[in-house]
Amino acid sequence: MDDLTTEQRHVNMSHIQSKNTKPEMIVRKYLFSKGFRYRVNDKRYPGHPDIVLPKYKTVIFINGCFWHQHPNCKYASIPKTNKEYWIPKLQKNVERDKLNYKKLSKLGWNVIVIWECELKKMDNIKVLQQTLYKICGK
Repeated sequence: MDDLTTEQRHVNMSHIQSKNTKPEMIVRKYLFSKGFRYRVNDKRYPGHPDIVLPKYKTVIFINGCFWHQHPNCKYASIPKTNKEYWIPKLQKNVERDKLNYKKLSKLGWNVIVIWECELKKMDNIKVLQQTLYKICGK
């Protein structure tokens, strides 16, 4: 059973950001500090990637573990209430992600996915350095 009233739940859900989230800002600041220039949430591409690096033909998605159902992640749990809503909703997100990644790959784009939980760890610099390597092999 949900501990919150409908109004309280509505307020909580309305505060969830879809753009300029903390994980996105971490990656964007890191890339900028390394001299990379990029576009943000470019609607011209399937899935509106969080970061587009045209020079490197690379797109980066910074996915929330819950919303995009990161496999084997503790943050990707299904809510105990209203499962008939959440299960199809989250499955649709995962299917849409796969389709968008496939479309971008077919268009010749290098697709990088960074998970929210990877950036929560104290050693997130490793994830950021691996991302640099995936972008340009450095």
